Amino acid sequence: MMDAFVMLQELLEQNQFELIFRKSEETQKNKKNEILDKEIRLVYLMNDTVESFLVFQKARMTGAYQKDYEGELEASISHDGKAYVLIVRQGDSVITIFFEDLLLEVHLYDYGEVGHLWVEKYEYLRQLEYRIAILRDKLEYLGEEFCTFEEQKLAALADFPPLNYCCYPSVPDKYIVPREDGWMPSEEAIAVMEELAEHVGDYWMKRILGFYRRYPRPVVAKMIARMLHRNAHAELVDLLNKKLRDEAAVYPRRSFGKETDKRYMGLIKWVKKRQKELKLQGRESILLREEPFVSVKDGVDFQVYLLIWKKGLVNRKVKVERYKLSVVGDEQMCMAV
Repeated sequence: MMDAFVMLQELLEQNQFELIFRKSEETQKNKKNEILDKEIRLVYLMNDTVESFLVFQKARMTGAYQKDYEGELEASISHDGKAYVLIVRQGDSVITIFFEDLLLEVHLYDYGEVGHLWVEKYEYLRQLEYRIAILRDKLEYLGEEFCTFEEQKLAALADFPPLNYCCYPSVPDKYIVPREDGWMPSEEAIAVMEELAEHVGDYWMKRILGFYRRYPRPVVAKMIARMLHRNAHAELVDLLNKKLRDEAAVYPRRSFGKETDKRYMGLIKWVKKRQKELKLQGRESILLREEPFVSVKDGVDFQVYLLIWKKGLVNRKVKVERYKLSVVGDEQMCMAV
């Protein structure tokens, strides 16, 4: 596992410095207005697969931390034999953290039903792209020990242009961080897709993947991307979706406290009832959840989506139904959107 101090340096070089403090009643200040805390957390990687932090142990902080600062950082770290000193400059503001040790804290979560419907059209493929992308981030930032063997294989699909942000971006263009040679598929990614195609007996797709290996051109990638939303290759897409869900299911779901969890599960139960009604009508659907991070304690929204399959003559599409639970203070509201 990567050393926590190396991770800290990596964050600072990327101009990332987001601190999370405990509740105000648990965080003390001395006469000099210094923040005293047994632990001050610095966000390392937070997405739907994981919430991870670098934890400053037995820490004391001076200066005014700017939560919304987005400029360049200047930082230095030193050690006097007894404690470490981290100095971070956010523009004209300087923060100093004195601490005795730095540890990595990781909480892994079930992301198999996670959904964020930011881009319309072929939403079910965009959600696959999203889950593969955040899985790749978990693997790259935290390492193999935080992923199952199958997750490590599936993460390779981030380098499969017919399915990644090149053809099915899950976020608007302005939020995409392109990779170098984004249109170039990896051998590992093609091999994973061939294995899936073999499993469901999709030999036409397997043949095209062999052609794509020899001629990894964007025009071929776009052709395969069109194939992925056709009825003829639905089993392949469904198998990939199932594999991601099965692997993610080994991790726990997020918990937001007994009362909020109860209301949230009530919303999911209600949507599942709607899902059963649709099934009796011969209409299959997928349930997706959108939820906040556990470390965020402000007012938050929980959303549940039903992606209801619409089978055309050639293409496979979905109709989306949205359901929302708003939590503000002690009040909760459930509604269809």
